[in-house]
Amino acid sequence: MKIVLLSGGSGKRLWPLSNDSRSKQFLKILKNGDGGLESMIQRVWGQLEDADLRQHAYVATSKPQVEMIYSQLGSEINMIVEPERRDTFPAIALAATYLYSIEGVNLGETIVVMPVDPYVETSFFHALKQLEQVLDNSDADLALMGVKPTYPSEKYGYIIPKEESDDQPFLGVQSFREKPRKEEAEDMIRQDALWNCGVFAFKLDFIINILIASELPIQYEEMLKRYAKLPKISFDYEVVERANRVAAVRYDGPWKDLGTWNTLTEEIETRLIGKGIITDDATNTHVINELDIPITLMGLTDVIVAASPDGILVSDKASSPMIKEVMKHSDQRPMYEERRWGRYRVLDFIKYPDGREVLTKRIFISAGKNLSYQYHSLRDEVWTVISGSGEMVFNEHRFTISEGQVLTIPREYKHSLRAETDIEIIEVQTGSQLIEEDIVRLEHEWSEIVQLCKV
Repeated sequence: MKIVLLSGGSGKRLWPLSNDSRSKQFLKILKNGDGGLESMIQRVWGQLEDADLRQHAYVATSKPQVEMIYSQLGSEINMIVEPERRDTFPAIALAATYLYSIEGVNLGETIVVMPVDPYVETSFFHALKQLEQVLDNSDADLALMGVKPTYPSEKYGYIIPKEESDDQPFLGVQSFREKPRKEEAEDMIRQDALWNCGVFAFKLDFIINILIASELPIQYEEMLKRYAKLPKISFDYEVVERANRVAAVRYDGPWKDLGTWNTLTEEIETRLIGKGIITDDATNTHVINELDIPITLMGLTDVIVAASPDGILVSDKASSPMIKEVMKHSDQRPMYEERRWGRYRVLDFIKYPDGREVLTKRIFISAGKNLSYQYHSLRDEVWTVISGSGEMVFNEHRFTISEGQVLTIPREYKHSLRAETDIEIIEVQTGSQLIEEDIVRLEHEWSEIVQLCKV
């Protein structure tokens, strides 16, 4: 059995902590077993290890999330990267072609696809193993996992089961309905419908045959070339609603989608994260503050205050799900990102009337990590080392740098830095167009970079 974790999201539902590169699954606000904070993706990755499934897992994601995933899970994970965001059907199709043509997975192998961020106990991942048994012991093409609804939500898919049989450990599925209206959901709940947990299991040949019938590529490299032309449609609509032979496993454990501030704060054990004060007369309130300035909350009930370099949200919890709609037209660049080498925060950005731009960042590089060997075509940079020490490669020359040094890096100059200790830098960029895409990476591994050095 192979598991494909879908890591998507545009970063709007938990704004301002989430953005296009740091979607909800990357927010480190859940308490782990050691008393520290972890993200949803880190929690799920640990649960896969506890269920002895991590070695069979792949993460399917889009380019903007690759560095964040490496930062939080390490660089040894199996990753399938979309060339651009489409929807879950294209993402699953791409993953299937990767498993088939690159990994050489047998067509009879069970593939389980699921979101990367469900809030569940480890028992959920042990229950996933039942899906393979269902496919092996029934005539079903698809096996789903369902949980009993707690209210008529319009956000989830609904599994309407056939009459249960005592002699089989799974349910036959009469029909499947994705994101119905509230009235339809109420009617389906009366029919003992289950919420779909976002889990789909199938034999690899099931998807490969769908691609062949649709005249789509089954080779990974060809699928990459055609990817931009695939329809933006969910797997639920394109495949599940059309399938005739579907079975389901009932999951009786806790399951929650922490996709909005009001649901997420139900699982946050501390009311205050970051600098600030919440007075005793403020009930059911949370402050999550990533800024260096304190936030004080007094006398308010059922309120979420979230602050990051991307902005500040103050909202009644019941209204917080509206933030995605409110922010849907915002195209602000992410002001905080994590990378495989560390993280950075944008401190200031100015655009002058003559078109010149100035951007200031605070960059943190973890000890033993390095930036890629790179250059920029549209900007000059000035680095001021404010703490730590490291080794610099600058146009094939190698030297050490430490706290207090200032380096000027003109455009087109090749450079890289390896941190010997944790190192922090204030970087000031100047140019006509300051964008993250203005990076030409020549090498990633430090061992390869130093071999290019003359001195």
